[in-house]
Amino acid sequence: MSHWDVIVVGSGAGGGTLVHRLAPSGKRILLLERGGWLPREKENWDVRAVQLEGRYDAAETWVDKDGREFNPGVKYAVGGNTKVWGAATLRMRPADFGEVRHAGGVSPAWPVSYEELEPYYAEAEQLWRVRGERGAEPTEGFASRPYRYPAIRHEARVRELVADLARAGVHASPLPLGLLLDDERPERDACIRCDTCDGFPCLVKGKADAQTICVEPALAYPNVSLLTGTRVTRLETDARGRTVRAVHVERGGRSERHSADVVVLACGAINSAAVLLRSELADRSGLLGRNYMCHQNSAVFALSRRANRSVLQKTFAIFDFYHGAPDTAFPLGLIQPLNRTPALLLAQAPPIADYSPDHLASHSFEFWVTSEDLPDPANRVRLARDGRIAVDYTPNNTEAHARLLRKTAEIFAATEGPGFDPDRHFHAERMPVRVCSHQCGTARFGDDPRTSVLDRSCRAHELDNLYVVDASFFPSASAVNPTLTIIANAMRVGDHLRKRLG
Repeated sequence: MSHWDVIVVGSGAGGGTLVHRLAPSGKRILLLERGGWLPREKENWDVRAVQLEGRYDAAETWVDKDGREFNPGVKYAVGGNTKVWGAATLRMRPADFGEVRHAGGVSPAWPVSYEELEPYYAEAEQLWRVRGERGAEPTEGFASRPYRYPAIRHEARVRELVADLARAGVHASPLPLGLLLDDERPERDACIRCDTCDGFPCLVKGKADAQTICVEPALAYPNVSLLTGTRVTRLETDARGRTVRAVHVERGGRSERHSADVVVLACGAINSAAVLLRSELADRSGLLGRNYMCHQNSAVFALSRRANRSVLQKTFAIFDFYHGAPDTAFPLGLIQPLNRTPALLLAQAPPIADYSPDHLASHSFEFWVTSEDLPDPANRVRLARDGRIAVDYTPNNTEAHARLLRKTAEIFAATEGPGFDPDRHFHAERMPVRVCSHQCGTARFGDDPRTSVLDRSCRAHELDNLYVVDASFFPSASAVNPTLTIIANAMRVGDHLRKRLG
C-alpha cells in the first residue's frame, strides 16, 4: 500500500483545480481518475458520434426513482465533465448566498458569504482564462479584479438579436466564457470558434477544461502523480471511525489500496455521495445523498424568419428575470444561448412547423433556460439493491421555470414581430434526470453537524481527514452554471489544506 500526503479522487473542476493549487507545496499528491485520457480524434467534433452514439458517455446504467434504467450523461476522463462543458463561467450572485424565497419554497443561506468567496472567484477567472466584461450586468456582485481578457465578440446575427432585445426592453450582457480565443489575434490562441463546443470535447484544446488548465500543469511537478483507469470502490477508516486510513480501488482488473494523510473526494455530486454511501461514512446527520439538485433546465429551439449563420452564438446572457419580474416578486432564473443545432439532430426530432431540417438549422436560435430547484431531502442519491446508483428526483419550483419559459417565448416573439407563433415556432424540452448536468447538493456544508454533512472547510464533520470539493457541498443551487463556484471553492479548500499540511 502506497502512502501519500494527499489523495484526490476525480480530476474535474474541483479535483483538478485542487491538485493545481496544492502542486507547488511540494506535498506528495496522488490524483485518481476513473477514466483515461479522452482521445484526441476526429470524432471529438462528430455530431453523430458524440450526440447520437454517446461515444464518450459512461458505459454504465443507473436507475431513477421508479426503478427505470438510464444511461447517465457523465464523462469519466481526465478533466471530468469539463471536457464537454459549454465553458460558461458565471459567479453566483451575492443574494444567492443568503436565504431566498421562491414561488416553490425557500433556498437556504450558505455558511460562507459572497465576500468570502470573491477573492477566489477572481483567481478562478484568471486561472481558467475567462473572457468577460465587468459592469455589463447589473445583477453581478463586486469584483476585486478585472477579467484577464475582454468578452468574446458577438457574431453578426447575434449582434442583431442583442439589438432587437434592447429595443424590446431586454438587457443581454456578455456571457463570461472560458475559451482560449483572442478576437484581435485569433492566430495566437487555440480556439478556432467552431460549432462543436458545448457538449463536445475540444480537439485543439481551445476550451478551458480541467485537464488543460489544471491537471497537465500540475503533473509537471515531480511530487504529483496520476493514476487513470482507477475506480474507487470504498474508503476504509481506523478502528475509531475517525480517520480514513485506506482508499480501496480497482485498476486493471486488480484491487489496490492507497493511504494518505488527507483524502479528498471530487467525483461529482452523485458519485462522491455513492462512494461515501458504499463506505458507510459521513452520514450521522442522515443527509448524505439527500437534497440532490440539478436545476430546472430546458433546451429551447426558436425559429427565426431571418437566417442565422452564426457559428458560436453562446456569447450573451439575460439576467433580467433572475431576481423576479414585473408580474412576480419571486426569482425566475437565467436565459443564455446554446450551441447551434445541426440538421442531423433536427432530422431525428419531431417536425417543427413543417420545415426541413436544413431550413430549421439555418434559421434557429437555441437557448438554455435555467431556474433554481430547491433542496428537498426526498431528492436523493442512494444505492439500489444491486449496488447501482439510484437517483430519486422530482422537479420542484416548476412554476418559476414555466414562467421563465413563457418570458423567453415572449421576448423572442418581440424580436421577431408579426408572424411568430409560439405554438409553432418555439419548442422547449425539459431536461430529464439522465442528463445529470449541474448536479450538486448531496453533501451540503454548514456549521451544524446535525443539519449538514461537511463543515465550512468542506471536511466531513465526522472524519478528521476527509474532504469533498465537487458540487456536493452546495446548500442551494442558485440559477447559474455551478462550475466557477466549484473551482473557486476548490481554491479556498486548497489554501486551508496547505495550512493544515504545513
